[in-house]
Amino acid sequence: MDRKERKGLGRGLSALMADINVSAPTESGRRADMTVPIEKIVPNPDQPRREFAPEALNDLAASIRQKGVIQPLIVRPIPHSDRYEIVAGERRWRASQLAQLHDLPVVIRDFDDTEVLEVAIIENIQRADLNPVEEAMGFRQLMERFGHTQEKLAEALSKSRSHIANLLRLLNLPDDVQAMLREGKLSAGHARALITSENASELARKVVEKGLSVRETEKLAKGAAPSKARGARAEKDADTRALEGDLSANLGMEVQIEHLAGGESGVLSIRYKTLEDLDNLCRVLTQINQGASR
Repeated sequence: MDRKERKGLGRGLSALMADINVSAPTESGRRADMTVPIEKIVPNPDQPRREFAPEALNDLAASIRQKGVIQPLIVRPIPHSDRYEIVAGERRWRASQLAQLHDLPVVIRDFDDTEVLEVAIIENIQRADLNPVEEAMGFRQLMERFGHTQEKLAEALSKSRSHIANLLRLLNLPDDVQAMLREGKLSAGHARALITSENASELARKVVEKGLSVRETEKLAKGAAPSKARGARAEKDADTRALEGDLSANLGMEVQIEHLAGGESGVLSIRYKTLEDLDNLCRVLTQINQGASR
């Protein structure tokens, strides 16, 4: 199934979000469909999240012993059996086993395999303990697998477009810098300052070793930017300069076009001054992409 077909199918992101956020009657007045013996509930084998920190599970288990399971699990029936597969809530299921519960409140939904994966990714994004790289990868999965735009994600997940755009940019960093982000050695602010650096790995190591602030990292990245040699680029003709002017006027941002000498390839760069400018640029590109896919 290709992306165009997928966009017209399913419940829609907002509907899936509504299902994930189903709460117990003490919070929203909505009730679980039923309770199910814990041994009849099985995890989703395709759950994107594979690691569950033992300490966090023990804390959740202690809370469940005192207050019970406040938010029901979302499950789907397994055909030709009396068992149910977890769509959302595997942490609660694991912690409930530690708390030695016998039955769990569930909401039953007839999700297909694609929707189950989509819900699992969304649920992981909602978790507060994700590092910036994990959150960014969740956003990218939703966009690449299911064709969601940054606007749809921002609206459904109650996040700003700039938050989503900035996190996605972190995935352009080298793997070793992303590893520092995962391990908490660098903050997202530090990493954003290094995104455009050609030697981001080297600079990241200096930042960690010296314990630099985000502002100091920004200065370091600017100071390390190499000057661009003009000799390898062809002289701009009048048509190129005119095209630069037209694009700059339409986008409201500075546009540079550099043709590489001896060929037909080159580099088009757009300079933005604020995150709002970046948001506007992403919006324009998204509209162009949507128009081309129709």
